[in-house]
Amino acid sequence: MTAPARLAPERLRASVQATLDAFLAEQAGILAGISEDLAPFPTWLGELLAGGKRLRPAFCAWGYLGAGGEDVEAGLRAAASLEMLQACALVHDDVMDDSDLRRGKPAAHRRFATLHRGSSWLGDAGRFGDGAAILLGDLCLSWADELLYRSGFDAAALARAKVVYDRMRTELMAGQYLDLLEQARGGGSVSRALQVVRYKSAKYTIERPLHLGAALAGADGAFLDAMSDYGLPLGEAFQLRDDVLGVFGDPAETGKPAGDDLREGKRTLLVTIAMERASAEQAAHLREGLGDPHLSAEAIDDLRAIVIDTGALDEVESVIATRTREAIGALAAVHLAADAHEALERLAVAATARSV
Repeated sequence: MTAPARLAPERLRASVQATLDAFLAEQAGILAGISEDLAPFPTWLGELLAGGKRLRPAFCAWGYLGAGGEDVEAGLRAAASLEMLQACALVHDDVMDDSDLRRGKPAAHRRFATLHRGSSWLGDAGRFGDGAAILLGDLCLSWADELLYRSGFDAAALARAKVVYDRMRTELMAGQYLDLLEQARGGGSVSRALQVVRYKSAKYTIERPLHLGAALAGADGAFLDAMSDYGLPLGEAFQLRDDVLGVFGDPAETGKPAGDDLREGKRTLLVTIAMERASAEQAAHLREGLGDPHLSAEAIDDLRAIVIDTGALDEVESVIATRTREAIGALAAVHLAADAHEALERLAVAATARSV
């Protein structure tokens, strides 16, 4: 499969990175004018934003081009705002999950806590780290708006996009809360696990970025619905793949410790199915291990074995394959330029075929 003519992946990644770099350099100057103590904000954020798959900007850009958008550079600048929104979600998510690492480096709240300890400041270093990271995430949320509004589109296009952007953020925050709630309840419901998948990730990662780009291009409701037919099943497949990687992924690829979702007690579809199908002894072992931050490598392997033995891994892999086929099949019903169709097929593979 050849790279799409209008927007090769390398161009997209380079353009998004350049937009983010220029924006952060400008904001670093503004923060420096307030206080030199704010230097960690743009520095550490710049490191976080230097990585990632750029899937959300890619879906936004191809939603825009697929709906007839012509100003590629403006579309890419708008798409870059989604990386700032994602940074907000990641920083806050790491605080909520008490994660140590993000993309192979200390999570923001851990960095701030280390700064506190190293400076011999007063109070609890952990609470300082959490508070500072929450503020950094809030700043990213504000900056995401700023990036979108400065992308170069006229007021009418931005007004259309803002409707999608606002709904997307509401859905994301709702999904994050439902994820916390499932951990507090101890999971146990396939329907609730799938609801978290849809609102925490599926809509936010694929469907709404497609809608955002399409809205900027002035797409009608029928086109947005068609993008939902593609984006929702693919978004669910994407998150389910992420859940599998959270249990079975290679830390060198995921940037997080092996089995981190088990230590965090994530009540994913994978874990929910395993609990439903487990023997009494296996279920007890799962309940004892899930959410234990001190799980050893051997204990992680034991829990992984239960997930495999119950057939949960095979079942989730089957759902991923089915949802991906549904998404690609939905493209046949949409009138798209050949390069947009090709790009969305390629992105479907990139989003779901990551190796465990």
